Amino acid sequence: MSERLHFIGVGGSGMSAVARLAAGRGAIVSGSDTKPSAYFVALANAGMDVRVGHDALLVDGATAVVISSAVRETNVELARARVLDIPVWHRSEALVWALAGQRIVAVAGTHGKTTTSAMVAHALHGAGIDASYAIGARVFGIEGAVAGGYAGSAGIAVVEADESDGSFLRYHPDVAVITNIEPDHLDHYGTVDALHAAFEEFADSAQTLVCWTDDPIVAQMAHRARQMGRAVVSYGGPGADVEVRDASVIAGDVEYALSVPLPGRHNRLNAAAAWAAAVAIGADPGAAAAALESFAGTGRRFERRGAIGDVVVVDDYAHHPTEVAALVAAARESGAGHLVVLFQPALFSRTQEHAAAFGAALSIPNADVVLAPVHGDREDPIPGVSSDLIASTAHMPVGSSIAVAHDLPAAAARAAALARPGSLVLTVGSGTVTQAADWILTALEQARA
Repeated sequence: MSERLHFIGVGGSGMSAVARLAAGRGAIVSGSDTKPSAYFVALANAGMDVRVGHDALLVDGATAVVISSAVRETNVELARARVLDIPVWHRSEALVWALAGQRIVAVAGTHGKTTTSAMVAHALHGAGIDASYAIGARVFGIEGAVAGGYAGSAGIAVVEADESDGSFLRYHPDVAVITNIEPDHLDHYGTVDALHAAFEEFADSAQTLVCWTDDPIVAQMAHRARQMGRAVVSYGGPGADVEVRDASVIAGDVEYALSVPLPGRHNRLNAAAAWAAAVAIGADPGAAAAALESFAGTGRRFERRGAIGDVVVVDDYAHHPTEVAALVAAARESGAGHLVVLFQPALFSRTQEHAAAFGAALSIPNADVVLAPVHGDREDPIPGVSSDLIASTAHMPVGSSIAVAHDLPAAAARAAALARPGSLVLTVGSGTVTQAADWILTALEQARA
């Protein structure tokens, strides 16, 4: 008899990917969510029993109920599962079950996980390896993919390993990638030392560690792993095992042409990490490098959402100050002049911790910045913490501006009004701000008409 797994919040990017792989292993998958996201619709189109709205009776008969850290105990389906004593799995536990027996590449790090994971999957497919993957965004260009999940036949799987709640420690990968480590998710870890200890445990669980050793914290972990006799592949500047150049990588005595159609040095580093991981799990080096030249990107990572005349709207998931700064640098590298940035901070705790750093990252020449209210997601508000805190720390250059809107629709309307011929409009953040990209395009079209 097949397992029946019921996913609460199945329309989320990470949950939908796990649901897809669970179905690929033969489970009967059902799920629910509050609204039909694009991921939700993709699962429905793939034949899964997913429903809008939460109903306690939906869990009856389930072998296990799958949740993410965002699902609260007050959810009626979770409460029903507790009463019926149905096993409750975190999504990472469900993913481990779905990928049992496969060799795993797990990608972790404060920044770049999604893009790097997608690049690994793309490189493997381009090298003729039909790898499975579970990634927290749509991966463009791989036929048969549903949302961020794909069930392949090669016995190899690529996993975006989420450190936010410690669940990345469940994977025990054959190849672990650490892109970088910065203070984040301290609402879960409490201290930076505890965060670093979790990454060390993740690194220790792998047979091979691929890591960016220009990051001093990651370099320490690489040194420790080598002392323990583990295989380490470093990437970065001169002296790394994989030296990253503008359009190539050098490994040993061999230089491979390596470029991706995404702007920004951070994406060149992501590509190098992906190439090294793909080679470590068995891909031909030349084929993997060549494949990355056709990488089509992922959802919400410098994703072009449309253009009205010569005003382009790009949507991006950046939600940490370093990511916002890298996004702005990539936008400039792409040739953008005037920027309109609609930023929605995510989490009150992160806003409180990084308000000044966000203000610095958004103090951009030749730009108009609009701040939407904080997207609390799984958190309750913190008194005194709002988007005004970020605005108060910004030092806008002459000719640039920053303003705080009272809600997301108002922020979108203001962003559209600030656009001028040749502007690049960025909708930025990990919350609901992605909806604003369509609203801005509609407003620009109406203004043009």
